[in-house]
Amino acid sequence: MIRINLLPHREEKRKARREQFYALSALMLVLGGVIWFLGFTIINGYLSSQESKNAFLKTEIAVLDKQIDEIKKLKEQTDALLARKRVIESLQANRAETVYLFNELARQVPAGVYLQSVKQVGSKVTLKGYAQSSARVSTLMRNLDESPLLEMPQLIEIKATTVGRRRLNDFSLNVSFTRQTAEDTKKSTGPTQGPSKADKKQ
Repeated sequence: MIRINLLPHREEKRKARREQFYALSALMLVLGGVIWFLGFTIINGYLSSQESKNAFLKTEIAVLDKQIDEIKKLKEQTDALLARKRVIESLQANRAETVYLFNELARQVPAGVYLQSVKQVGSKVTLKGYAQSSARVSTLMRNLDESPLLEMPQLIEIKATTVGRRRLNDFSLNVSFTRQTAEDTKKSTGPTQGPSKADKKQ
């Protein structure tokens, strides 16, 4: 009977399988390294792109913030200029107020009434003077009520007194003075004209 020794053949097969395993392991390691490198490169690219976008957004936001600050400053300057304009218009409208007031009083004070003092606080005007009779005071109040610049006369006091051997009536009354606006001043044709009560109601 012939005997065949298979030990060397088996040993060679085992060795070949071992070498194949080592080669496959090395290939897997290389493949894993390549996959890791590609993933790392792609992720780094995404991160770099996102960081660039973030930097761009931060720059644009800083520019917008600066523009917003400039707009706020311009708005404050505009508000200040508008406030000055309103003050100037108010002063322009009321600069001839005293002229209007005295001119209107000269028109509305009837004969037999003598004004001793005129005092204005805001739109309230206090008149003090003498009248030959109480009827003259009534006429004065009626004239003031019909005036385009003066309204709501209120008698404070009236009493009999003697001035230079003449018997007169000492009186004091309040009346409201209608302040003019810049628009009313523009409509006026002269310093002696003021807004009518019809204009005020409009």
